[in-house]
Amino acid sequence: MPIHLGVNIDHVATVRQARLAQEPDPLAAAQLAELAGADGITVHLRQDRRHIQERDVRLLRASLQTTLNLEMAVGEGILGLALEVEPDQVCLVPENRQELTTEGGLSLTAGQDALRACIRSLKDAGILVSLFIEPEPATVRLARELGADAVELHTGSWALAWTKAQNKPRDTGLAVQQARLHSAAEEAAAVGLRLHAGHGITYRNVALLLGLPGLRELNIGHAIVSRAVLLGMERAVRDMRQAIDRGPA
Repeated sequence: MPIHLGVNIDHVATVRQARLAQEPDPLAAAQLAELAGADGITVHLRQDRRHIQERDVRLLRASLQTTLNLEMAVGEGILGLALEVEPDQVCLVPENRQELTTEGGLSLTAGQDALRACIRSLKDAGILVSLFIEPEPATVRLARELGADAVELHTGSWALAWTKAQNKPRDTGLAVQQARLHSAAEEAAAVGLRLHAGHGITYRNVALLLGLPGLRELNIGHAIVSRAVLLGMERAVRDMRQAIDRGPA
């Protein structure tokens, strides 16, 4: 089964919001990404609305030909919007107003009633629910117990270890992080959760992720938008699609 490529267009909106202008338009970027082979579009509606706005989410829902994956923190205001708009997927993420980007996975415990209720509300609306988590088998099991349909493994630590390994080939950090991802992937398969991954994935390191057992979806934003600034969105998405289709390193 081909791996689903979700293109995160948050940073198209970041450029727009830097001038509070109308351009660049995230919807136009999403449509170009679809034309180039994206299987879905991912946006994070943050509580501080630093990039994607509610209007963007509504326009995307009305216009996309592929799937809409809405990243959001657990909160009544954004939950209400998600239930109104009904994206194909919601990925629940932690959120810190001071962070530059999402810094880690959700901290899960069995007694998180608010999270459990949020998951139930979304699933009752027919929305697939994913939890953005650290790649630990115990956390995967908790995600299953809380009612999630999928887990998205936070690949940030793995990406940092990959970068370090380019300059220090004998460093064992990458092997450790790769093993963490594999253990979490195997646990997801064992408990019946869909497996997604995202954060820090680039054109150069993506091949190392493609061998994860049961991997169904990658959500990639910064690398694609960065390339799009220089080469255009269609070229940037097509290049990532080809890198994924070439298969594991």
